[in-house]
Amino acid sequence: MPLSALALVILAGLIHACWNIAAKKAGGDVRFSFFSSVVMMVVWAPLGVWLAWQQVPAWGKLEWTLVVVSGVLHSVYFIILLRGYRKADLTVVYPLARGSGPLLSSMTAIALMGEQLSALGGLGIVAVAGGVFLIAGGPGLFKGTHSPEQAQRIRKGMLYGLLTGVFIASYTVVDGYAVKVALMSPILVDYMGNFVRLGLLLPAMVRDPGQVRRQWKLQWKYATIVGVVSPVSYVLVLYAMQVAPLSHVAPAREVSMLFAALIGGHLLGEGDRLFRLIGAASIAAGVMALALG
Repeated sequence: MPLSALALVILAGLIHACWNIAAKKAGGDVRFSFFSSVVMMVVWAPLGVWLAWQQVPAWGKLEWTLVVVSGVLHSVYFIILLRGYRKADLTVVYPLARGSGPLLSSMTAIALMGEQLSALGGLGIVAVAGGVFLIAGGPGLFKGTHSPEQAQRIRKGMLYGLLTGVFIASYTVVDGYAVKVALMSPILVDYMGNFVRLGLLLPAMVRDPGQVRRQWKLQWKYATIVGVVSPVSYVLVLYAMQVAPLSHVAPAREVSMLFAALIGGHLLGEGDRLFRLIGAASIAAGVMALALG
């Protein structure tokens, strides 16, 4: 991977971890996803409209299909992620989501695209599995040191984290194809896909306008952070995909787990911090080994 692409991915990882912490603190649901999408639409309109004016008239069926599919996948991903943050700890949900996504992508490439798995890649799978074990509670799983409530919270975190990872793998493949094969603008892939997300989320907004207004008053600061910052992190990744193999970029993104484990564990005061930090580091090392192997 070129150093320029690696630098983009590392910066994107830091930004990604920060906006996920904001989303966790908001404790939002589908309404929060809508708020964030509206902020993104407004704040990034000058750049998005300018690029759309130049490029969208030349789009055909392929480009529009990729945008719609991307928008749907991103919508479901974010809603599941937010629900996971409401039901469990960020230091469980986030590493599992970010770690399982590239792992699934790599396994799909091996099974369906004929890619080979080296010994280093095999060690990467072991590292990811070990990281999942540590995040899930480590040795405490066998000693029964977790309370029933804590154990249930961990199980929910694992479920939502892994389910989120499935959608991360899905939209990564679709968006990677859009920027590498269809040669679409990374900014437009994300910006135009946001209109799809708004359309999907709008019905939930009109059912209870009063609740929407109340939630906006409580969450507008966090929604603004996510709406302004999250596109930056993802567009940086898409630009990295243009100059480096997707199978390298996707795992390298997972450096964000280290930032989330360090920053999130401290700010949110979540328990088992040491095990979860070691587990996040193990998953990050594993997905990097998969990328290199």
